[in-house]
Amino acid sequence: MTPLPSSKQPFSSALEQRAGALRDEVFGPEVFVRGVIEVSNFCRQNCDYCGMRRDNRGLKRFRLELDALRELVRSGLPEVITDLNLQAGEDTVAVREIVLPLIETIREETNLGISVCLGTLDHKLYDELRDAGASYYILKVETGNRDHYREVHAPGTFDQRLAAIRYLAETGWSVSSGFIAGLPGQTHAHIEETLELLGNLPLAGASVSPFIAGEQTPFAGKPSADFETTMECIARLRLRNPTYVIPAVSALNLVSEGGYVRALRAGANLATINLTPPSNRGDYLLYKRDRFIMREQSVTTAIEQAGCTISTISLTEMLRQRKAQAAPTHAPEAQTVGALRS
Repeated sequence: MTPLPSSKQPFSSALEQRAGALRDEVFGPEVFVRGVIEVSNFCRQNCDYCGMRRDNRGLKRFRLELDALRELVRSGLPEVITDLNLQAGEDTVAVREIVLPLIETIREETNLGISVCLGTLDHKLYDELRDAGASYYILKVETGNRDHYREVHAPGTFDQRLAAIRYLAETGWSVSSGFIAGLPGQTHAHIEETLELLGNLPLAGASVSPFIAGEQTPFAGKPSADFETTMECIARLRLRNPTYVIPAVSALNLVSEGGYVRALRAGANLATINLTPPSNRGDYLLYKRDRFIMREQSVTTAIEQAGCTISTISLTEMLRQRKAQAAPTHAPEAQTVGALRS
């Protein structure tokens, strides 16, 4: 897809350079590379900003076949991937019938870290996913303002979302959240409120995604996010939260050519290769059908262009080491986060 025109060239601002330098200080210039498999586009929620909302009757729904996914995991993964993220709409059938057994296969047959992005579930299902072998849960707030959350029909209620994040963190998960920059109805005060919230929640990471109007949503025709504002949010997220894992999201390339590379320069340190079968990608409708798909070559090229390198340690192993270092110790001094690079 041709990116939308940008008013500025994709060169980092001073703010972004500071954020990138802070990432290098804490993590080094390494970027974690994960693969994502979009397991199902069924969803019980009805968010105004998402094409997979339950009221979208024009969407061809799918659940991927478990056996085919097992074969993909066993033989079809790029070598640069150290983690796998299993993602779906809010679909408990897919979680039980596909995700849980697939996690067990990944745990038993690979050394890959396992993350999931499956929405708000009941506590028992969170526990089952963790016990099966997943350790990183992605649960975005999308907006940090309670009234705005309700207005865009984000999942459940704002308080339920925050309670879920806290429960996950309390029960051993590393948790990532995030928000949508440029979401209709969003104000500068909302952005400040959201950045403040993301800094106060018990998180290991967070993301900033630019709003892109979905053609099959109530927000069809709304303007896309301002790219410069989105980049400022990414940089400020890093500067406020030095130890967070911050992904560069593929949608950045839809709002500005070179947007993905610039996010890496501005402190992002996680890249994602899309592994969803091509026949299903168009129906995983986060925004527009014509998505910007990051494949292995495009990811590795972007990392190189940003002056970064590919991490050889998995995201989940890094977080395990961090937790071990943070555990009570009789040593006179605790190790620093920067020691994770050694």
